[in-house]
Amino acid sequence: MGERNAGATAGGGAIYGLGILGAWVYFWQQADGFWEYVWAIVQGIFWPAFMVYEGFAALGG
Repeated sequence: MGERNAGATAGGGAIYGLGILGAWVYFWQQADGFWEYVWAIVQGIFWPAFMVYEGFAALGG
C-alpha cells in the first residue's frame, strides 16, 4: 500500500522544489546588495513558513 503514495509524495516534492526555485528568482531580482542576495537565498528556502506566518498574522490582526 505504501507504494501507491510514493508517486504523490514525489509530485509534492517536485512542486515544492519548483516553488523554491521560483521564490529564489523573485527574491534575487528584488535584491540590491551582497547581504540582500544572501537574505534572498534564505527567503527562498523558508518561503512557505513566511507565507503561513503572514497569513495567520493577517487573519488574527
